[in-house]
Amino acid sequence: MEKVYVVQLSSEEREQLQELIKRGNRKRGQRPSALKLTRARILLKADQADDAPAYTDAEIAEALDVSPKTVFNLRKRWVEMGLEQALERRPQQNRRQPKLDGKAEAKLIACSCGPPPGGRSKWTLRLLADRAVELELVDSISHEAVRQTLKKTLSSLG
Repeated sequence: MEKVYVVQLSSEEREQLQELIKRGNRKRGQRPSALKLTRARILLKADQADDAPAYTDAEIAEALDVSPKTVFNLRKRWVEMGLEQALERRPQQNRRQPKLDGKAEAKLIACSCGPPPGGRSKWTLRLLADRAVELELVDSISHEAVRQTLKKTLSSLG
């Protein structure tokens, strides 16, 4: 089967990747991430230039303990976006902004540590969500968001 995305590194790109791997093994200074080093190794092994090893995806995956799909995806990124983009992490998409900022979280936690409303023996997540809206900390918030906020806070205290 013929490869759709063929990696043919220039001598400058090959030297840059080899230097990156060599620099990554040093203890001092700014070190590249393990992911970046693995990607550099994949590209060097996938190189189809005349004087390059030209390993198959399966051989690369076996040698570097990654999935063949990872090798394929990296070759595709190298062809479509170039060397620098292939080595770097893509920014995460569709990240939601948290409902509560630090001050609002602190007020919610303080409220949960205080006495419960009249007629109640303890705070519930739904009561805390309603109180956050009453205090105008947020326009609306689910009890699940309150749970996650309290869980995050309590786990960092212990």
